[in-house]
Amino acid sequence: MNTAVFPRRRGFTLIELLVTLAIMGLLGALVIPTAQVTIQRRNEAELRASLHLIRKALDDYKQAYDDGRVAKTVGSNGYPKSLDQLVEGVPDLRSPKRAKIYFLRRVPRDPFNSDSELPGAQTWGKRSYASEAEDPREGEDVYDVYSLSEKVGLNGIPYRKW
Repeated sequence: MNTAVFPRRRGFTLIELLVTLAIMGLLGALVIPTAQVTIQRRNEAELRASLHLIRKALDDYKQAYDDGRVAKTVGSNGYPKSLDQLVEGVPDLRSPKRAKIYFLRRVPRDPFNSDSELPGAQTWGKRSYASEAEDPREGEDVYDVYSLSEKVGLNGIPYRKW
């Protein structure tokens, strides 16, 4: 046969395209769950760091109260009335100029709270000193914080129990 009359066509056959699509689909199916776990791990690390930061600020406030640096009131147990008080600061009674003591620069957000309109302090559940650990409730002060998420962590423990 004369190749000038019937030039050889170049390109991919249908089978080659189907095999390529099947391989790409398989790779995509493997990557998506890995990416989801990576994102969840990142959010869990952020949750752990945020809880540690807020709890340390609450403990520092209580220590300042016990040391007489924060004004004591009747019936108070030494914990702040709100998370915002940790950012706004309180007058240092030991400072001659009554300079404020600040415990946080900002209240971090709960990474598992999807409402981006809420300020950081409102993304957390708050436990007052008067409530039980198993049944945390808000009250006159903030003794502890917890995540409001109903999700369960990679370790099998619900985020609200961290």
